[in-house]
Amino acid sequence: MRGVGGNLDVVGIGNALVDVIARVDDAFVSEHGLVKGSMCLLDAERAESLQRVMGPGVARSGGSAANTLAGLASMGGRGAFIGRVGDDDLGQVFADDVRAAGVAFSTAPAGDGAPTGRCLVAVTPDAERTMSTLLGAAAELGPDDVDESVVASAAVTYLEGYLFEQDRARLAFDRAASAAAGAGRLVALTLSDSWCVDRSQAEFLSFVESSVDLLFANEDELRLLYGTDDADEALARAQRHCQVVALTRGAAGSTVVAGGRRHPVAAEAVTEVVDTTGAGDLYAAGFLYGFTRGYDAPTCGRLGAMAAAEVISHLGARPHTPLAELVAPLLG
Repeated sequence: MRGVGGNLDVVGIGNALVDVIARVDDAFVSEHGLVKGSMCLLDAERAESLQRVMGPGVARSGGSAANTLAGLASMGGRGAFIGRVGDDDLGQVFADDVRAAGVAFSTAPAGDGAPTGRCLVAVTPDAERTMSTLLGAAAELGPDDVDESVVASAAVTYLEGYLFEQDRARLAFDRAASAAAGAGRLVALTLSDSWCVDRSQAEFLSFVESSVDLLFANEDELRLLYGTDDADEALARAQRHCQVVALTRGAAGSTVVAGGRRHPVAAEAVTEVVDTTGAGDLYAAGFLYGFTRGYDAPTCGRLGAMAAAEVISHLGARPHTPLAELVAPLLG
């Protein structure tokens, strides 16, 4: 088993996006041909037209892996992010925001004029989020953007499944996984979305079996990965290849598999679920914080649940309350 160590806790590689979050009704989702609770990719024209009809929204730096790194930093962890933005105002907003969150970020902006990507997040009254994404410059990320010395310095390299759709990004993942393995570090992957898994199932499965030590997924994603309707069967298959599997089950909590044992973890109580955007991202943040500090699997899952509970209690995918304060009673 490869060990945990390094100057950084986690380096994340993912889509560098600015989230535009707006409240809509269920009719909006159906009227505009969106699939509730999923993510789809847009071209620039479609993104602009959809953003206009969404109405006023809250714009914040986002992207799944970047959200996870921001959550990790909020707990007191040490993280860095690798992702491409455009050489434009939104790109500067992203860079300033992620650094202000305590995350190191030094990837050069795209030089071809591609705009900074954005994710239009439509939040319905049941707090479900439907995401429509213009990747823009984020899709330009390639193997040359992976600093192998940064990867080697991190205990865990965390890869965002959304980015796996892009051919150059897949090469970046291969380079990062190779660098991590060469340095005796660990590789984590989040499957991100069932839509992504369905489109690239064979490629995801090959990468999981060959390169992934820690796997994050929800039940739909894991079932699609292994081509089964039985989440428990999918979990059993995943644990043959990964040291740790963290399976999120929404309000039912999560199941963490480590060392051949399954650990059920209850969801944290929330007074009101306002917006589920970022729930999986923050679960991974809490889990990785605990993991890189040597806590046992149930405690890592509990930290993930606490971080997820905080983020779903308000609009947006970044914590409003310092997570270090929330988890201090659990960690003593």
